[in-house]
Amino acid sequence: MRNSLPEWLWVRQKPSLANKLTSDRQFCGSMHYPMGAATIMIFLRITLAAILIMALSAPANSDQAKSAYKRGVHAEAANQYDAAFVAFSEAHRLKPKDSEYLIAYMRTRSIAAQEHVRKGQILRDNFKLREALAEFQRAAEIDDTNYTAKQDLQATTELLKQQAQQAAVAAAPKPQSELARKAAETEGPVELEPISNTPLTLRMTTTTDNVYKTIGKLAGINVLFDMDYKPQRITIELDEVPLRDALRMVALESKTFWRPISNKAIFVAAESRRKEYEDNVMTTFYIRNAGTPAELQEIVATLKGVLEISKIQVNPAHNSITLRGTPDQMILAQKLISDLDKPKAEVVIDIAVLEVSSDKLRTLGTTVPTSTSIALQAATGGVGTINFGSLNGAKWTTPVPGGKFDFLMSDSKTKVLQNPELRVLDQGKASLKIGDRIPIATGSLTGANTGNLVTNTQFQYLDVGVNIDITPHVLSDREVSLKMVLEVSTPKGGTDIGGFSQPTVGQRHIEQELRLSDGEINLVGGILTDAETHSMSGYPWLINVPILKYLFGAEKNDRTQSEIVFAIIPHIVRPDVVTEENLRLIDIGTGSTIDLRRADPATKGGSSSEPAAKPATQGATAPKKPVATPAPVPTTLPPAQ
Repeated sequence: MRNSLPEWLWVRQKPSLANKLTSDRQFCGSMHYPMGAATIMIFLRITLAAILIMALSAPANSDQAKSAYKRGVHAEAANQYDAAFVAFSEAHRLKPKDSEYLIAYMRTRSIAAQEHVRKGQILRDNFKLREALAEFQRAAEIDDTNYTAKQDLQATTELLKQQAQQAAVAAAPKPQSELARKAAETEGPVELEPISNTPLTLRMTTTTDNVYKTIGKLAGINVLFDMDYKPQRITIELDEVPLRDALRMVALESKTFWRPISNKAIFVAAESRRKEYEDNVMTTFYIRNAGTPAELQEIVATLKGVLEISKIQVNPAHNSITLRGTPDQMILAQKLISDLDKPKAEVVIDIAVLEVSSDKLRTLGTTVPTSTSIALQAATGGVGTINFGSLNGAKWTTPVPGGKFDFLMSDSKTKVLQNPELRVLDQGKASLKIGDRIPIATGSLTGANTGNLVTNTQFQYLDVGVNIDITPHVLSDREVSLKMVLEVSTPKGGTDIGGFSQPTVGQRHIEQELRLSDGEINLVGGILTDAETHSMSGYPWLINVPILKYLFGAEKNDRTQSEIVFAIIPHIVRPDVVTEENLRLIDIGTGSTIDLRRADPATKGGSSSEPAAKPATQGATAPKKPVATPAPVPTTLPPAQ
């Protein structure tokens, strides 16, 4: 009997403890199911619960993404780019296929990273290298495609290493050679340090040497004259004039020039002998932002043209310029190089290429037979043939051609989207080529080789697809001028030219120049192709009858549309900065002589007549006694006899 009953029913008939436990595991609820049925019910319940959880979690994710996006919008409006980036990244993570969230995430990622780069550059310029390093690291973490952050991070790391190495070298001094020691002891140009900086009031009519000596006694400096100089009689009137301006006025009136030979003495000579007696100094300038030798030569040409410096040497390997000239020429050279040696502006150009094509085809009618043949056969034709008679026992037969009825309509659409990003220097050319390269024969040469004719064909490759060339130029007010060449080309078939199959390329070309603001979107559209083909095939005359044309012919309509739209968005990542110091006007002397007019120490530090104490120069000995101030000279002297 046990073998004739199901296992689950046999277990139910023995309510022992073990069988009771076994039966409890094999029943589900109040209904009794076999073991396999219970498993299926559990699986169905789990599946239903999972579907319910997914259905409820999708709106929750959507609400969370929308809330995060709103937080990002508010943070971006308050210029809190880090908070905006975090919010937009959360929204993009919850809904990665939403284009609005993706664009906001990519935009704030670039802006937040660039803001950290800007802060890091300011800290680095103030020699706060560790704080700058933290800013560059944060920028690289936010946007791993920010090459400026990576470069500045590497450069700052190298600066920290150099500081550590320099500290180690300073802790362990090395012996110097005699030449190196003497080179370290050399001094720069002499600076005049008069005992008194009190403005001078002076009215005199006498020879030039007496005027210079009087000014020297008032200021506490010594005056030396060229042996060949012949003083002339001049009239000078000074009212509260600083020392340097007084010496300049006397030199202009008497056609002389003076230069300091120590901090307490000047040398006076005729203007005609300026080049013979004027001091010369030498220095080396290191150009940081010249990328090519041509850019280095542009700076050299500016120095030669403006400052008339003839003794100049360029070292392209180290991007350095060594100059020799007067101290005033070196000061102006430093000013010019500071104005010219600036990093080039950089632009990131976002390009969106959208191509939409549509192809509609309709075929309606009958493909009818248009030809047949007649043949003489020995035997009677089989199925599908018609006999026309006989000749000498053979049969004239012709096959019956078949036909086909077509009833077809197709509609296909294609959408291609490409979103590349280009980064280019100011006035540099950026090229983007998306597509294929096809070979084109440009010529052939036939020659004999070991008695055989050999033909060598030369080919060049043509880029087909989407070709974009952009040259940006950063202007003022964060605007960019873009010179663009946009070209879309596709192969259309082949043509036999001179025995060679040459491809035929269809081309759509746009060349324009426009001016956009930073972040402004420019849409370049209108590259539209619309082709429509209508054809009829069938028996003559019958295909012109309105109803019979579908029985004795076929009609085919084909319409193809293709449109390409370009979206160009420039982003200025490094503007061309012009400061007030770059625009400051400087008095450099006359047309034939460079003579800078410097601010008098009395006007800088106040009206105190005693200058601040300075360390003694190398080789000088500090006086053990106070230096006596020269006796006051009357401010108005009688004319010399």
